[in-house]
Amino acid sequence: MKSRIVETRMLHQGWARLERRVLEVDRFDGGSATLVREVFTSGDAAAVLPFDAERRTVLLVNQYCAGADAWVLTVCAGKLDLDAPEAAAIREAEEELGYRIGNCTHVTTAYVSPGANTERIALFLATYGAGDKVSDGGGVATEHEDIEVVEMTFAEALAKLRSGEICDLKTIVLLQHLAAREGGEGARR
Repeated sequence: MKSRIVETRMLHQGWARLERRVLEVDRFDGGSATLVREVFTSGDAAAVLPFDAERRTVLLVNQYCAGADAWVLTVCAGKLDLDAPEAAAIREAEEELGYRIGNCTHVTTAYVSPGANTERIALFLATYGAGDKVSDGGGVATEHEDIEVVEMTFAEALAKLRSGEICDLKTIVLLQHLAAREGGEGARR
């Protein structure tokens, strides 16, 4: 199966790019089809969930998200810029959370919404402790970030996931991955 971009027209170029693409794609029945799609490009990203195994706590952020038009409780995340995914995750943890994280372990890299978005996000778990705090966090002022750092027990985070209060997919994936790693009952200690 093959696809080919026939034409691309820029609809918007700002913080992100929106293009109208005309595509020629193979079909499963052996034929082909011409599709017209709008494709959103904002760059690839990294996200990290720091976990303190001794105190059984996690670090999250609460920040306004324009797409949801709400303040959303989520793992810390940011664009790769020119960094490798792990380096971006470490950078974002320090900027947003104010912690120098350790043992940054790659979980997966996946498309956010492949039907219309080119963004891929690398997801990481990491460790932290009370002694790893290097600043108050809160984000980068020049990027207009206004971030509340939220530390809670892992059990509380899982309860917020179950209740729907945590509704961000990357956060759900990382919390569920950590729960599977820590074991069902172990996650509730």
